[in-house]
Amino acid sequence: MTPITVAPGDGIGPEIMDAVLYVMNAAGARLKVEEVPAGEVVYRRGHAGGLDHAGWGSIRRTRVFLKGPITTPQGYGNKSLNVTARTTLGLFANVRPCVAYHPYVRTRHPRMDVVIIRENEEDLYAGIEHRQTDEVIQSVKLISRPGSERIVRYAFDYARSNHRQKVTAFVKDNVMKMTDGLFLKIFYELAAEYPEIKADHLIVDIGAARLADQPERFDVIVTLNLYGDIVSDIAAQITGSVGLAGSANIGETCAMFEAIHGSAPMIAGQGTANPSGLLMAAVMMLVHIGQGDIAGRIHNAWLKTIEDGIHTADIFARGIGRVRVGTRAFADAVVERLGQMPVTMPTVGYTTARPAYDRTNRLSPRHIAVKELVGVDVFLQWSGGVPNDLAELVGPLSTEALTLVSISNRSQRVWPDGNLDVFCTDHWRCRFLAQGGPVKHAAIVELLGRLAEAGIDFTQTENLSNFDGKAGFSTPG
Repeated sequence: MTPITVAPGDGIGPEIMDAVLYVMNAAGARLKVEEVPAGEVVYRRGHAGGLDHAGWGSIRRTRVFLKGPITTPQGYGNKSLNVTARTTLGLFANVRPCVAYHPYVRTRHPRMDVVIIRENEEDLYAGIEHRQTDEVIQSVKLISRPGSERIVRYAFDYARSNHRQKVTAFVKDNVMKMTDGLFLKIFYELAAEYPEIKADHLIVDIGAARLADQPERFDVIVTLNLYGDIVSDIAAQITGSVGLAGSANIGETCAMFEAIHGSAPMIAGQGTANPSGLLMAAVMMLVHIGQGDIAGRIHNAWLKTIEDGIHTADIFARGIGRVRVGTRAFADAVVERLGQMPVTMPTVGYTTARPAYDRTNRLSPRHIAVKELVGVDVFLQWSGGVPNDLAELVGPLSTEALTLVSISNRSQRVWPDGNLDVFCTDHWRCRFLAQGGPVKHAAIVELLGRLAEAGIDFTQTENLSNFDGKAGFSTPG
């Protein structure tokens, strides 16, 4: 018996979780279930992350978490349990298979079979934000080499193990040349280790457009956190319904499985919700823990149920569905078909060995670059006039080691020779560069001291360094 932690969740969560556990039990799943409260009831007890200490303890003990949909209360102080779990438990890989079930579920893309693999811990979802001035708030985008390498390697290992032919990276490296550029560089470095798998990339905006229009062109897509969140919902919707898609969140020691839809409080308690998304997540969970025999038994029975036209209200359509049923009746129909195979849709099969791609995390040897401090960007709040006025105020405060070379506003250079049409806020970046070679941190401290004595409100500094002789910073536009 494999221990798992189960949280029914909020809204429709308890009723679809009951249906899923019923199906797994009937199929012979070898599970020892530890049920924990999560979501609204726990938030109300003062636990900002939506899970109490006992719940976290259960997950760390079982290392497998099957979670129903959660409602996150609005307002400051409450954190999304999904985001908290992913970062707290190191669940770096989000995996969302998006498959069309033509002709039994309406879709414009009958041959769609795409897996979205999304980095889960970094990017803008790290939630590092600051209000810097009256008019400007920043959100910090963090992309690391190890984080990028882990998710890219996971995508290629997943493709190899599941006999997929191609992995496509979605990035925006034409604009974010350093962050997304690093991700893409690592993507092609690792692609060379998988010569049997085709590797290509697209800018995320045109990539999302092509995915929505021609999803059959894609096989496995790997991308950064924010892009992956958006793209995976697009992919799930165009299969015919977001209610059919499950999701896995994989880490080195723990894994979490969930439906991709929300808690749908408007239909909670009515017995009409589709349990399919959570059931497909449970299938992924069973594969993860080495019970692929049970996973295949459930998945094929579910396909046969869909094929037989036994549909819940969200996907039922006259002329396609045969019987419209509620949550429990749908689960009963799946149980009745355990041991049966779909007739027209492809059957599925899973190994009983735990997937290797869920347990390996090979990182390249770390390279320590030669780092040289060559300047500093000083961000400040100022509303005293035009850019030239600011230059006249700040320029004389340059030190012997660091000289003001440019001023920008929201990344657009406004001094010297700036575009007079740039709309300026009260948030300015003053770039000081070293004259005659690298400088020490003391030179920056001296500069900041001069700015402080002059009454200039600096809100943030970013050191400018070269790494192995190459600039580790972007230039103003």
